[in-house]
Amino acid sequence: MTPPELGAHRDVAEWWGSNPMTYGRGRHGGTKYHNEKGAAEFVERGSARFFELADRQFYAWNTDLHTPEAPFGRVFDYERFRDKSVLEVGCGMGCMASNWARRGARMTAVDLSSTGVEQTRRRFELSGLPGRILRMDGSQLALSDDTFDFAYSWGVLHHFPATQRAIDEIWRVLKPGAPVGVMLYHRNSLRHLYRILYLEGFLHFERRFLSPLQLASRYGDGAREEGNPHTWPVTSREAHDVLFSRFEDVRTTVLPGEGVLRVFDYCLPKFGTRMLPQFIAAPFIRRWGWSLLITGRKPSSAAAC
Repeated sequence: MTPPELGAHRDVAEWWGSNPMTYGRGRHGGTKYHNEKGAAEFVERGSARFFELADRQFYAWNTDLHTPEAPFGRVFDYERFRDKSVLEVGCGMGCMASNWARRGARMTAVDLSSTGVEQTRRRFELSGLPGRILRMDGSQLALSDDTFDFAYSWGVLHHFPATQRAIDEIWRVLKPGAPVGVMLYHRNSLRHLYRILYLEGFLHFERRFLSPLQLASRYGDGAREEGNPHTWPVTSREAHDVLFSRFEDVRTTVLPGEGVLRVFDYCLPKFGTRMLPQFIAAPFIRRWGWSLLITGRKPSSAAAC
């Protein structure tokens, strides 16, 4: 008999294998994009054009996190880890892993789904990038203790039924004193409070037959496909006091991004973000954004166990 948690992980792997994070328009996992001229363009998954358009959309959603030198340069110190060992847990289509590899990191990227591994390997092949791309359960990493100089995960571990185990595994494989950076969805966000709990749970009466976890899963990523098997956003306090309690210097930061602004489009469809002044939007983003970045470091005296 399959243990419930392993069965749940299999469901997660199968769902994300069929509905990968492609950032396309319409169906989750689709490959329809708006090209440079604003026209719809359908591309083949795994093609150079697919990676180009998927990255463009992903970067556009996170404009405030980039620097002129590098995507997500305000979050990641690429130069610090040049020729260092870096681990990504949950590589998806390989966008972030390729950014690290291009900047000289010795990259290892793992993913639970075969689709993620295949697409990331294809991306690295097309770009001539070095790296180890492995299919692996993040809560049971087949990697040695005290191996990596830096580890990160971006928008993935809230989809794991065993989020704590996955974070503990990251702790185990990090070298003593090495830093970590993990982005998880934010439960005290405007998107979760309004779109999921109020709109779907209260107005549409779905809280009568769905638990908070089921609501978050159904109306998080892939809502058009009635959600994925497991999505559970976290709070800053949970991240600091529970999930990352073994780490030192733990900090949580609500990241800017389009998650908050999208909610204004739901609430005010004829006003929305196009006319919303930045000075009004900015405080909402700082307080109620959808993306919560947790950083810390493994204690220098820690021994993996």
